[in-house]
Amino acid sequence: VQLQASGGGLVQAGGSLRLSCAASGVIFRDNAFGWYRQAPGKQRELVAAISSGRTTVYADSVKGRFTIFRDNAKNTVYLQMNSLKPEDTAVYYCNVLVWLLGTTPVSFGSSGQGTQVTVSS
Repeated sequence: VQLQASGGGLVQAGGSLRLSCAASGVIFRDNAFGWYRQAPGKQRELVAAISSGRTTVYADSVKGRFTIFRDNAKNTVYLQMNSLKPEDTAVYYCNVLVWLLGTTPVSFGSSGQGTQVTVSS
């Protein structure tokens, strides 16, 4: 599986960014995907996940501000980030997930290269 995240950058607080993750080597439509982030000195955290059936879950810290969605025709999963805060600054990665009904999604395989998001105050 190859995952290529893009779309990061420098933005002022209150601004927006859209991240993209292009996937190959996987049957895209049959898999769940998630966006993780890791800030310096902090543990990696799952920010948002989307199932093959388009069920979504979000970390409490981003609910109402971030939206995950997918385009199966383009083998791409997106993360729309609005009302960005300085605490959203991190490297963002996408991952294939194992997500069984009623369980917490778990990353599967390598996340590939991430994309840096920096939010200035």
